[in-house]
Amino acid sequence: MKQEFGFAIVGTGLISATHYEQISAIEGAKVVAVYSRKEDKAKSLAEKAGADWYTDYQEMLKRKDIDIVSIITPSGTHADMAIEAARAGKHVIVEKPMDISLEKAQQMIDVCREHRVKLSVISQHRFDSSTVRIKKDIDSGRFGKMVLGQAAVNWYRPQSYYDTSKWRGTWEMNGGGVLINQAIHMIDLFQYFMGEVESVYAHTAILAHEGIEVEDVAVATVKFKHGGLGTIVGTTAAYPGLSARLEIIGTNGTAVIENDQLLKHYLRNPNNEAEVLNLAAVENHNGRDRNYASVDPAALDGASHRLQFMDMINAIQEDREPLVNGEEGIKPLKIILAIYQSARTGQPVDVKY
Repeated sequence: MKQEFGFAIVGTGLISATHYEQISAIEGAKVVAVYSRKEDKAKSLAEKAGADWYTDYQEMLKRKDIDIVSIITPSGTHADMAIEAARAGKHVIVEKPMDISLEKAQQMIDVCREHRVKLSVISQHRFDSSTVRIKKDIDSGRFGKMVLGQAAVNWYRPQSYYDTSKWRGTWEMNGGGVLINQAIHMIDLFQYFMGEVESVYAHTAILAHEGIEVEDVAVATVKFKHGGLGTIVGTTAAYPGLSARLEIIGTNGTAVIENDQLLKHYLRNPNNEAEVLNLAAVENHNGRDRNYASVDPAALDGASHRLQFMDMINAIQEDREPLVNGEEGIKPLKIILAIYQSARTGQPVDVKY
């Protein structure tokens, strides 16, 4: 069995430091190569990682010591980069969203399967202890029938966030705004807990930023296939940056996750009384309030990323599917693109699985 896994980091944007740091913290994992279109950025990250740098993606993919490629380029390039890596025989980790097109995302899944490589879509919050705990109780039936879900990501991004990266705020490369970029993780957990979505009805707007094509405010109502209802709210205009909050309500239980922390967890016990399983205050993390990512996209706690990278290594060693494979990664994308279609047409839109 392979003892060391070589990683290539593809892209040197805000999240690249998290990928490098968390991969490097795993025993038996090493960043061996860094790719960027810009030589100075490729050199800078490669020097920190003790790796080689490339501005030629195809040349880098020829390396025999690269087992896993971690793709963090602009969203509209994800599928193309992943497909090239898969054809070169490399396993693929791709940041959210897996792409901005359902057709491209499905092609990524198909090509990875054709070439017998693993595909994992970053949804690190599925590995949070709060997520694992709530999902277990839902799947065991302790929550009863799921009746209502409420997801809200009220974050703040200054005008400079969009101005300093020309691909941000565009349909061509970003694929959308707050929903597909900031709120996608919360939307993923929303459907992971509540189940498959039947339809959405939405409104989106550009209200707080200049020179962008995509929404900085969005609201959607959701109908689930099992009959439950829900709401999704997102903005990058909530100065100075508020919380990411998810409320899950079943006939026998309620849970609230805020800024990745499980704040409330109630289940009805056999005596028809509320059993309080957890009611914790939001913790400070490394001396900072856990809502820091609501203000600074680079200020991210990477512990759950590390768990997802480890899951990919284990999936390769055990020859199983990663926990968040392509089929799982495409689910929140389907919901978000349906929301955009509803906002454009002014009509409810069915979500097709």
